[in-house]
Amino acid sequence: MTVDAPFHQITENRAARWLVTVDHATNRVPDWVGGGDLGIAPAEMGRHIAYDIGALGLAQKLATHLEAPIIWSDFSRLVIDPNRGEDDPTLVMQLYDGTVIPANRGISAAGMEERLARLHRPYHDALELLAARSSDTVICAIHSFTPRLRGRAPRPWEVGILHSHLDSRLALPLIAALEAEGICVGDNEPYTGHLVGDSIDRHALGPGRPNVLIELRQDLIEAESGQSDWAARLAFILVATLRQSGL
Repeated sequence: MTVDAPFHQITENRAARWLVTVDHATNRVPDWVGGGDLGIAPAEMGRHIAYDIGALGLAQKLATHLEAPIIWSDFSRLVIDPNRGEDDPTLVMQLYDGTVIPANRGISAAGMEERLARLHRPYHDALELLAARSSDTVICAIHSFTPRLRGRAPRPWEVGILHSHLDSRLALPLIAALEAEGICVGDNEPYTGHLVGDSIDRHALGPGRPNVLIELRQDLIEAESGQSDWAARLAFILVATLRQSGL
């Protein structure tokens, strides 16, 4: 993959059933999108609105513990959100947590199609190839959430486990296992776990693959030390939960 590639992956010597994914791994804006600038301040591009802070470092360490392949996108969700279906009205956000995104205002159909063709679709095509490498793949999607949205109450959860009513086979036992470790867990918090067309819907629910989506609070994993600690904790619990689930 080139530096400008829409995704990256690590697969060599990774034979586990797990596939670790990171939809919102970076805040990169390709040069061909507004000259690499969406028209918002650098400080805004460093916020959670542009990417999932700490998620990539955590996911890479977790995948190493699990001996699992990992794939991550390499473009900001403000350019186009890979965790949205192509027909989702929030695919390209014009306003996010109080910040207007000038480069996205009035985006043309051609502009939308270019972002889909060069970023969104290649990422999902590669993700599906990895997921289909084995008939028993288990998808573990890693995200992070901000401790507090503007004007909203603080979020107390350390970890959020998101899951769909269509498949909670792994998520519910994982919630119980995390709670048993004394971790403050959100059950479909701070977001709901079923969104038609999102990555889990597309690559796990549709094909019937066991799955879990893990959200970590960003202040816990912003530093590498926190990423390492949480990766080790999660890996141990994930392996035990999958084994006990019989999936």
